[in-house]
Amino acid sequence: MSIQVRNLSKSFGDFHALRNVSVDMESGQLTAVLGPSGGGKSTLLRIIAGLEEADRGTVLIDGSDVTNVAARNRGIGFVFQHYAAFTHMTVWDNVAFGLKVAKAPKGKIKARVGELLDLVHLSGLAPRYPAELSGGQRQRMALARALAVEPALLLLDEPFGALDVKVRQELREWLRRLHDEVNTTTIFVTHDQEEAMEISDQIIVINEGRVEQSGTPDTLYDRPVNDFVMGFLGPVTTLGGNLVRPHDIHVSRTAGSAGHPARIERLVSLGFETRLVADPGPGADPVTVQLTRNHIHELALEVGDQVYLSVSAHPARLLTALEG
Repeated sequence: MSIQVRNLSKSFGDFHALRNVSVDMESGQLTAVLGPSGGGKSTLLRIIAGLEEADRGTVLIDGSDVTNVAARNRGIGFVFQHYAAFTHMTVWDNVAFGLKVAKAPKGKIKARVGELLDLVHLSGLAPRYPAELSGGQRQRMALARALAVEPALLLLDEPFGALDVKVRQELREWLRRLHDEVNTTTIFVTHDQEEAMEISDQIIVINEGRVEQSGTPDTLYDRPVNDFVMGFLGPVTTLGGNLVRPHDIHVSRTAGSAGHPARIERLVSLGFETRLVADPGPGADPVTVQLTRNHIHELALEVGDQVYLSVSAHPARLLTALEG
């Protein structure tokens, strides 16, 4: 099921949530909508779902105009950040709820719920109530409930936002595997760039109600169209007036033709990696460099040492003032 959004605008009073947004999402793909809080991500998702009305613009699902079609008739599954579980129902009944409302045959309900609980690894917890589950288990239950009615499109609005870092990591790996198994077109809203990079086929970066760029994770990371996209998809630092990735900076003890002199202010060990912070002198911001711990040891670098910094990245990762 493909999605096309054309010239979509939405305001809440004086606040412009979306400004003439047009995007395409291909059938069967997992698309991440990425951006800061208040950037318009959730508004876009809710309009696609039919939970919010646009002021202007069109939403097409598989080429059909659904702009004025009620949410219940769009064939969409929706999962929110907060699980919205029926606390008085068991896990089994929560997952079966949509099928019962649709008056599916009892045999089909039993088979479908059993299949989904196996898929999300909750079979042994079917008789429990939501309060007896961990946050990660409740979110898996919410996903199973959304998938129960076999939606052609699955919309996820910051589904892991309320969970701790370790559980988020486990669930996003699980979600990617789940998506590959069920092959449902999925749109995933997040403000976490690592999450978007890890699980998606396509990323749409949205900010202040406008689409800044869309494309594959590699395209956006390697060829950002502006400083905002580059800064939002990974760490950045400034060297010689250019915005660059910290891991694209080469450190040497000897001056080269393009080397910028700097003095090491800090060395922060982060396990396999080490973050080096260097002072390039008066009037310039400190430069952050990402190196392996072995590289630090090879160069025998210490706080206070004079070094020379140059960019070793592909030119596409450089954004200069002239490109702005």
